[in-house]
Amino acid sequence: MNFLVTGGAGFIGSHVCERLLKDGHAVWALDDLNPFYDVALKQRNIRDIQKLAKPFTFVQGDITDAPAVNELFGSVKFDQIIHLAARAGVRPSLAEPALYQRVNVEGTVNILEAARLTGVKKLTIASSSSVYGVNSKIPFSESDPIFSAISPYAASKLACEALGHVYHHVYKMDVAMLRFFTVYGPRQRPDLAIHKFAHLISTGKPIPVFGDGSTKRDYTFVEDILEGILGCTRRELGFEVFNLGESQTIELSYLITLIEKALGKKAIIDRQPSQPGDVPITFADVSKARQMLGYRPRVKIEEGIPKFVEWFKSQQS
Repeated sequence: MNFLVTGGAGFIGSHVCERLLKDGHAVWALDDLNPFYDVALKQRNIRDIQKLAKPFTFVQGDITDAPAVNELFGSVKFDQIIHLAARAGVRPSLAEPALYQRVNVEGTVNILEAARLTGVKKLTIASSSSVYGVNSKIPFSESDPIFSAISPYAASKLACEALGHVYHHVYKMDVAMLRFFTVYGPRQRPDLAIHKFAHLISTGKPIPVFGDGSTKRDYTFVEDILEGILGCTRRELGFEVFNLGESQTIELSYLITLIEKALGKKAIIDRQPSQPGDVPITFADVSKARQMLGYRPRVKIEEGIPKFVEWFKSQQS
């Protein structure tokens, strides 16, 4: 099959591209290489993919540029799209809410429209666990009400889910929306907590801890996320929303302990007040993904953090 992976130079996207190529597909990666974090890291990801010597094409382009998106879709007959490109992060979205709506919402419309106009019927689209907001019910289920977003990022992802449903309902497209729960692993973005903490601890600098360290997250290893994404590409689903998480919660203080152990170095803690937009807990109910996708997360945090640190050390050297 011919796959388009938007955001294909990024953390999750580069892993998706590699896996699809190893499974025998042809892959086009669309990415604007924006400077949200060091562009050299994304370029390194692309080089790693190119080393596989498989049918891979990298296209530098912006999903908000509708003419450029349409030109790409007009030049290649895509069988499926995995749409991961977005402005990411709760805290950065507080500073630039309009940018997050433009890229995430308008960009998603451009991808959906290009697919509709060229007859691409199947899309797998990244959403986020942030859509649950401060959810009173634990664990979070896809059937929970999601009208209490507390960040511009979460609101943009809610809008994308609504758009996915519209394109399924009106244009009969097969759309899967995936709510990712705190993904980590090799190639993780440097602004995310695990990568940031590893860097600061290894260089002897204080790590910022917002609140008392009791916040909990459902950390999900990237290899497990890949299984959920690929499960969607192999099935006709109509329109479905799936949680993809590890389905266990890890307290921030315990996460820091695991990183310290893997690095062999103690952290210097810099206590900070809780941040607007942060939620106290994320916890995925993955029973729907288990039943419909065969999703079976396998990598526990005690195994995943050493794997990440091994990759982190290899990059430092």
